[in-house]
Amino acid sequence: MENLITIIHVIACLSMIGLILIQHGKGADMGAAFGSGSSGSLFGVSGSSNFLSRTTAIFVLIFFLTSISLAFLAVQKTGSGIVVKAIEASEAQKPVETKSSETESKSSSGAQNIPK
Repeated sequence: MENLITIIHVIACLSMIGLILIQHGKGADMGAAFGSGSSGSLFGVSGSSNFLSRTTAIFVLIFFLTSISLAFLAVQKTGSGIVVKAIEASEAQKPVETKSSETESKSSSGAQNIPK
């Protein structure tokens, strides 16, 4: 299931990139508004969207849905959604050293037995 969502995610991503690069920018029509012979406004016609922008919107929606579903599957796979809880759980499993064990290790090294 995760592999299928990942494949759909990559296809949507690449399609989105391709469609965005193919589209004609609004700034490209600025020269046409200043006497090039086109009867559009300064930044192009802002009416209905054409086929490319609608298709891009569909791929953006697919991209966001697959991103959310992959994030959900990743949380389910690890078992814990919060990093802080995972860190606290790992610290709770570590043994706690006491000061008595530290002083025993220092006294056994002989550093405190040096005469003054």
